[in-house]
Amino acid sequence: MEYVITAAWKGRTVKDYLYTVVGVSRSVLTRLKKKENGILLNGYHVTVRAVLAEGDVISLSLGDAEDERSEKILPRQLPLHIVYEDADLLVLNKEPDMPTHPTHGHYEDTLANAVAYYMQESGSDFVFRAVNRLDRDTSGLVLVAKSQLSCAKLSRSLQQHSIDKKYFALLCGSLNTDRGEIDSPIRRVSDSIITRECCEKGQGDPALTRYTVLARYDGYTLVCATPVTGRTHQLRVHFASIGHPIVGDDLYGSASPMIGRQALHAAYLSFPHPADGKTVTVFCNPPKDMLNWMKEYDIHEIEGLDQA
Repeated sequence: MEYVITAAWKGRTVKDYLYTVVGVSRSVLTRLKKKENGILLNGYHVTVRAVLAEGDVISLSLGDAEDERSEKILPRQLPLHIVYEDADLLVLNKEPDMPTHPTHGHYEDTLANAVAYYMQESGSDFVFRAVNRLDRDTSGLVLVAKSQLSCAKLSRSLQQHSIDKKYFALLCGSLNTDRGEIDSPIRRVSDSIITRECCEKGQGDPALTRYTVLARYDGYTLVCATPVTGRTHQLRVHFASIGHPIVGDDLYGSASPMIGRQALHAAYLSFPHPADGKTVTVFCNPPKDMLNWMKEYDIHEIEGLDQA
């Protein structure tokens, strides 16, 4: 990737430019400094203390070196639904019952395995960098960065709450408010490595969820939920804490004959593109196990989700 220096940066250092204009993180800068030809100025290797002149060209080697590839993630030809792709990132619609990353008992059936195969077939180096992550049984959009620089920028956007995420969730019971928010800290249950719980302020990580009711039917409520923060199991824990667990969530509620998983789908993502900051917005419909049930509400097409 190349950057042409303008008059405004004359007399400044390469380091200043990379931090301010390119937006590299400390870890990315360290990696570039260690990499052969990682940072070139007018075609020559320089240190980050080099002083810039108008018209100079900085070249960065942002690809992954061979020794940085995710060799432990085995390429496997699995269903991979690409919603959006460009040179910097992928947005994927993950199926339910598919882990995002390899875990114990799931070494070859994950989203990472599917992406590894896809990247291998395209002849690209591969390091799996999922910016957001979904539980195995939650379906929907996962944002994957193709380079360390893109990952650093997108992760920073996530930390700054600049990435807007919205989910469809089917809840047990009938919520009596059309809109609301749940502001309750979340912590790990002391005797579990998986289960989380709500707690008093100061005893856990701050967590905020906003929701809008889309429909009510026969003792159930369909909501559009926004996790303003991104805590583990946040939506599942928060809705269970107000007495309306997600349908089919056997960890925080109970299993349901209606669906063989928690009825939760990440339907909407809006984020600043790491290359130019322009907003990218993507949407995907739920899979059949949720969509068929939603049609019982006569919700054939849900539009205006960005307004919810």
